Amino acid sequence: MDETYDVVVIGGGAAGLSGALALGRARRSVAVVDEGTPRNAPAHAMHNYLGRDGTPPGDLLAAGRAEVAGYGGVLVQDTVTGVGGSVGAFTVATAGGRSLRARRLLVTTGLTDELPEIPGVRELWGTDVLHCPYCHGWEVRDQAIGVVATGPLSLHQVQLWRQWSADVVLFQHTADAPPADVAEALAARGVRVVTGEVVALETDGGRLTGVRLASGEVVPRAAVVVAPRFTARSTVLADLGIEAEPFRVGEAVMGTHVPADPRGATAVPGVWAAGNVTDLGAQVVGSAAAGLTAGATINADLLAEDTRLAVDVLRAQTDPVYGEQWWEERYRAHAVKVWSGRVNDVLATEAADLPPGRALDAGAGEGGDAVWLARRGWAVTALDLSRTALDRAAAAAGEAGLSLDTRKADVSSWEPGEERWDLVTASFLHFLPATRDDVLRRLATAVAPGGTLLVTMHDGGDLSRGVQRPGLPEWYATGEQLAAVLDLEDWEVEVAESRPREARGHEHGSVHVADAVLRARRRQPAVSPSSRG
Repeated sequence: MDETYDVVVIGGGAAGLSGALALGRARRSVAVVDEGTPRNAPAHAMHNYLGRDGTPPGDLLAAGRAEVAGYGGVLVQDTVTGVGGSVGAFTVATAGGRSLRARRLLVTTGLTDELPEIPGVRELWGTDVLHCPYCHGWEVRDQAIGVVATGPLSLHQVQLWRQWSADVVLFQHTADAPPADVAEALAARGVRVVTGEVVALETDGGRLTGVRLASGEVVPRAAVVVAPRFTARSTVLADLGIEAEPFRVGEAVMGTHVPADPRGATAVPGVWAAGNVTDLGAQVVGSAAAGLTAGATINADLLAEDTRLAVDVLRAQTDPVYGEQWWEERYRAHAVKVWSGRVNDVLATEAADLPPGRALDAGAGEGGDAVWLARRGWAVTALDLSRTALDRAAAAAGEAGLSLDTRKADVSSWEPGEERWDLVTASFLHFLPATRDDVLRRLATAVAPGGTLLVTMHDGGDLSRGVQRPGLPEWYATGEQLAAVLDLEDWEVEVAESRPREARGHEHGSVHVADAVLRARRRQPAVSPSSRG
């Protein structure tokens, strides 16, 4: 599948879903790709989330996914295997074979807890083996707690956990003895220091009972605290030039993170990050807030781009010189293709029953429609303003063993002369209302008697349904408006309608849109009795 969205969110935790929710409510097309392995899955509940304290993490994610889907967001359970491209044209590949394109990316992949290699730690992680007192301290208050010294922050941890219980032990493990001033402070708080390497955690019925030392001594404990190394899950972003950097608290390195500014923008244009992938200490509520902030900032960035594009389109419509330059630059900016290369669905449906003859594809672009027609035996003339687009169309035809008659011309002023075609088609060729009717009439004159005119445009009602398009609603039309241009004495209108479809093409996300479709047959001239002999 080849899908395009305003934003692809990589990671479906609290940060990713919150960002996607903000974007969906802003009427952006958004997809969330998540492999379904949340970091907090072992925890029974999350805490310090106002109004949701004690909620199981899975329940929050399920509710979040439902909310995102309710605003049109697409949820993809898959693993991202590669990310490429640049601002406005990112690509996201998944293990399941999906290819998603995005104007912007929000990275919320979280982090990995690298736990000390002590038997029992991994098995009890998130239940009786803890690291954050704000997440779990209340649940083990007044119980026997042991802090295993696994890094430079362990001395801070043991003082912090002392706030929740008077029975706190520091296991020196393989660390150096605390400095004299620290040892004095621990003693003043009643924290006992136990020397000797920790070799295992003792359990009974799946619950922690004690900490076993290399000497064989077992110190009874109900909870054990460790300081993992927090590693940002950012490997897949390396091709974008995003590398994780050390995350420091003072001089101590806690792990790695993806640097981002307070609103989530990374050093790579078009890429934002939120949640634990950039802030190792963020709890669930903080990650959700960061996702909201990033989502709103991305929408503002897209809005600025949409406005610039609308101005460019207006200039391209009204200034032929500017228009040609704009289209050339747009095609040249994409090393491969701007469009998908697939035939327009309307053309494939409406031309399927037509006998091949001469066809004119007005606004042919890179030749998706023209090559499809040529494959079916049509002699195709491809007309477009951009020479780059026409060269790509000719190359695509050549690869298929076909040929096209490519002609560089501005459709807004093109005249057919004496030439006539059995099929004249134009897919998503848009002009301002004053120009549109004029162009349509000239395309109609190019149709041979008995031939077909087939025009497909974005339906004028799409903008009122939240579909993001440049310009104003009146820039677009309905099938009935297109048909009104034709003289019914010369034309039989066979189709003039608004045709719904699910868009997964270049400039939409997976949203329901509508096409304005006009199919009309030019009547054969009447034969007078005298001409029959």
